[in-house]
Amino acid sequence: MGKDVIIALDFDSREKTLSFLDRFTEEKPFVKIGMELYYAEGPSIVREIKSRGHKIFLDLKLHDIPNTVKKSMAVLAGLDVDMTNLHAAGTKAMMEAALEGLTRPDGTRPLLIAVTQLTSTSQERMEADLLIDKPLDQVVMHYAKCAAEAGLAGVVCSPLEAGKVHEVCGKDFVTVTPGVRFADGDVGDQVRVTTPARAKELGSDYIVVGRPITQTADPVAAYRRCTGEFVG
Repeated sequence: MGKDVIIALDFDSREKTLSFLDRFTEEKPFVKIGMELYYAEGPSIVREIKSRGHKIFLDLKLHDIPNTVKKSMAVLAGLDVDMTNLHAAGTKAMMEAALEGLTRPDGTRPLLIAVTQLTSTSQERMEADLLIDKPLDQVVMHYAKCAAEAGLAGVVCSPLEAGKVHEVCGKDFVTVTPGVRFADGDVGDQVRVTTPARAKELGSDYIVVGRPITQTADPVAAYRRCTGEFVG
């Protein structure tokens, strides 16, 4: 599988989003549409960005009873995105239902990946807030195994965990890793972070990069730097 950089389009309007994408005159980056943009603009923004030739990771992190998730994924399957996700904490039954809903009548479907633990979660927060006393690394690997057993294509995890996920679930099990910052950048609100070059070494298949690209004076240069470090 080829590695790729996914730009997180963390904007709250169509205008800001398209203005940002207009700066890319040579490349068509893989992009992530998250809750902020999707809730602001709805499915029309997904269709518009897709029509411009971008691959799309629709990052809505579904987590509900299996039947609700199944029906919701059936709707998302019609948006022609390339990747979407849910929370592994929703159980194997939910993940299996999601996969069923996401599969189109012709048998095709976007890549479905599961969030293990958010990169803003630390061991202390997990224990105090979620009452999960197992080591964070062990929890992430267990969630990844459950996702693989449910038939999912991969997981969202920290770059620091990508290599071990591949060891546990196989080299073809996709790792999509946020928590990537340049060595000279600000870590923001992430806890488990690393650089694009290190993420490559650790085995990430896709890195998701937001502010280090979107909040800089020259996003195209930042994207190219990121791609150069990660893809080579």
